[in-house]
Amino acid sequence: MAQGETTLYNTKATMSGHSKWSTIKRKKGIKDQEKGKIFSKLSKMITISVIEGGGFADPEINIKLRMAVEKAKAANMPKDNIARAIEKAAGPEKNQLKEVVYEGFGPEGMALIIVATTDNPNRTISEVRNTLEKMGGKLGSQGSVAYLFHKCGSVVFNRVENSEEKILAFGDEVGAFDVEEDPESTTLYFPFENMGKIRSMAAEIEYKPTSPIVVTDEAKEQRIFKIIEAVEGLDDVQKVFVNTI
Repeated sequence: MAQGETTLYNTKATMSGHSKWSTIKRKKGIKDQEKGKIFSKLSKMITISVIEGGGFADPEINIKLRMAVEKAKAANMPKDNIARAIEKAAGPEKNQLKEVVYEGFGPEGMALIIVATTDNPNRTISEVRNTLEKMGGKLGSQGSVAYLFHKCGSVVFNRVENSEEKILAFGDEVGAFDVEEDPESTTLYFPFENMGKIRSMAAEIEYKPTSPIVVTDEAKEQRIFKIIEAVEGLDDVQKVFVNTI
């Protein structure tokens, strides 16, 4: 850090769309009856990570698998469940399960990137389309909103457990280009091509909005959150990214 700088990378902390809504969900907590659905989503994520990683079941070799396993551990997913999800990649689902990315539009100028893992793309796209339309949105074509997002990696640090020096050192290592801070955490964003440098941290693949739309009206915020919650509630959907803050 250069002399006189007091903020990470001398960048003003801002909230990207998905981070804001993720924070709201985190504060709501995970209900016990929702854990089954979460574990099911994580299992699919682990299986597809092995399939798309060339069949490599070793997290040390397969970066995407390592990230999926770290996420599963963070959600307290049992080791047996993780092992079974890895084994599935060698079974019948090997030629069926695939990751798909959909693009869509919502209220208040909202653009969505929807990442799903499915063994039946026709079923999944139908569910996504119907859910968006019920919530006042619509499914877009490939490329319709992707240009509004920057695909990158991210790591969240607990500010109590990690010093600023440690966070800075990590950011330098992965070439972090942006930072977000709140009272509890610091999130670093770095180029997607540097994901391979992550070894001991739980990294995420993000679609960060390049020109986010600011929403301050509480009623509009609730409307946006409800559409995110509805789409993420679909069994095949792993994650939803939006361009609103």
